[in-house]
Amino acid sequence: MPNSTRNRASTGNSAKNSEKKTTVSPSPERRRELLSTAAEVFAAQGYNATTVRRIADEAGMLAGSLYYHFDSKESMVDEILSTFLDELWAGYEAVLGAGLGPRETVEALVTESFREIDRHRAAVAIYQKESKHLSAQPRFGYLTESQRRFERAWLGTLERGVAEGVFRADLDIRLAYRFLRDTVWVAASWYRPGGQHSPEEIARQYLSMVLDGITPREPQDEREPRAERKPRAEQEAQAERERPAERERP
Repeated sequence: MPNSTRNRASTGNSAKNSEKKTTVSPSPERRRELLSTAAEVFAAQGYNATTVRRIADEAGMLAGSLYYHFDSKESMVDEILSTFLDELWAGYEAVLGAGLGPRETVEALVTESFREIDRHRAAVAIYQKESKHLSAQPRFGYLTESQRRFERAWLGTLERGVAEGVFRADLDIRLAYRFLRDTVWVAASWYRPGGQHSPEEIARQYLSMVLDGITPREPQDEREPRAERKPRAEQEAQAERERPAERERP
């Protein structure tokens, strides 16, 4: 083969190889790794203060290489938040469609919430800090709709519980909703995956503290009116005084 033909063939092959390289899609695994890194940076520094260069530095790559995977930091935070919310609503809808009672629904929603904090702790932190600011942009309009759905799900469950006598009749539904929402999701600020307690165990402990505050309390002795019930210490002292008399009986 003449040199000129060989050179043209070599040049053609190089062009084809170069073209192939530019059309190769990033692997899904690498994309997830980069999003995980970006989420941690956004959560720690805030969306406005985070630059593509900083994310690239944390990922151990050049900023230009990061643009090969994402066209902007806006695209990254969009995918982080939408992935988190898609998974959250898949879990919530399964709970809401299961036909559970109000108390069981609250328990299942709280448990699912802690599971999502375990899976998407950084995304939850971003949502809490940035959703109000981001939702003003058309691209992030789904954040507002998600918040409305979230509120409807919780308020509807609490209202049903009051109507059925499962929760206290004097319960302020909206106040209870805000308390539950804020005390559950604030866990993203301190929870770390792989810690001593599983998400399910944290949910169980949380529910044991909270539900006693919103469910009706039955008198310990229905024969004794609440106003006449003696303090616990006085009851124990009286029981102690009566024990010798009981031992003397045949």
